[in-house]
Parts: sequence; C-alpha cells; structure tokens
Amino acid sequence: MDGNSSDLIHYHAPRTRSGAIRWLFAELDVPHDLKLMNLAKGDHKTPEFLGINPMGKVPTVVHKGVVITEAPAICAYLADAFPAAGLAPATDDPARGRYFRALFFYSGCVEPAAGDRALKREPGPSSQVGYGTFESMIEGLKDIIGSGPYILGERFTAADVMLGAGVGYLSDFGLLPKDPVLSSYVARVRARPKYARTTAEEETLLAKLAAE
Repeated sequence: MDGNSSDLIHYHAPRTRSGAIRWLFAELDVPHDLKLMNLAKGDHKTPEFLGINPMGKVPTVVHKGVVITEAPAICAYLADAFPAAGLAPATDDPARGRYFRALFFYSGCVEPAAGDRALKREPGPSSQVGYGTFESMIEGLKDIIGSGPYILGERFTAADVMLGAGVGYLSDFGLLPKDPVLSSYVARVRARPKYARTTAEEETLLAKLAAE
C-alpha cells in the first residue's frame, strides 16, 4: 500500500520499467511515498531529481536516505529489507543462488538480447557478448523458469516479479518467441491478485498524468 513514510520513497512513472517495482511494493505491502513522475513534462530531468539519480531514470527508490536504482537491485534490496513478506530466500538458504541468478539474468541477458534484436543491431561475436546469442539466452531463460509454478518451485519471490514483469512486457510486444514455457509462466505470475491490482492502479495513474 502507499502511505506517508518519508523513510521509503518510490519515484515512478507508469508504463516504464518502474511498473515491476510498483508490483513489488504491492507484494511487500509496506507503507511508502509514491512520487509520480510526469516524463512528458520532464519531471525526471529536474535538478532536484538529477541530484538523486543523475541518469534521470525510474525506477528510483530512496530508503532511509539510501538511493537504490536498477530494477533488479531494487527488488533484491527491498525483499531483504522487508523479510516478513517472504520474497527472498534467507542468506543461508541454497535457493538464494538460483534466486539471484534469475533476478539479474533479465537485465544482464534477456533485455540486452531482445533490445539488439528489436533495434536490428548486430550483436557481434558471441564470445564478446554477455548474453552469447539470442537463442542461447532463450534456452537459459527457460532453464531458469523451470517447471514452475515459480522460479523456486511453489515459492513466489522478488525474482518472479522482476522476471515475470520483464518477460511479460517483451512477450506482449513480440520481442520474445512464442514458447509454451514462457507463455505459461507469464500467465501464472499475472494471475496473482496483486499483479492485477497494480495493473489497474497504473491506468489510474496514467489518467492522472494525462489530466495535468
């Protein structure tokens, strides 16, 4: 839920990568301040915001004065900061390795590979590209997703928020191949009530920005 906790602030713009963090906050159910950014009006390029995140990007989270950027890092940080939600394996849990692998595979491999393909960029030799080849990325992604229902089996974690949101977004725009492993995983994570609630709230926020 949103609240008035200045100790935890989420700078957010709808229909951006920040949507995954909105969903994460819904799953965490912790009070926080939502700072809605109007990108069309340049809210992300103001001196005030650039003083927080010099890249002028969302999502950006500030927790007790600590700035966290990059969606996978925010997922990892918040899941650990609020353990009562159960969205991260404990530090001594062997499942934490698979959890971290999934969290960072999206930004490190999936998005760069899909971006190169969408923009028709020549990725270069596979030995020099972090994701190898598009095809090997897809095989790695399917291996991480596994047999489900979630990345850690029956346990839903922040890694499912990150990977589920990202894979769903790319699939919607035809940037990933139609594959039953990917499509069934996206369907499962999107069936979560808090995903549906977040999606509806995003439309409300978009209407609010359009009225400004």
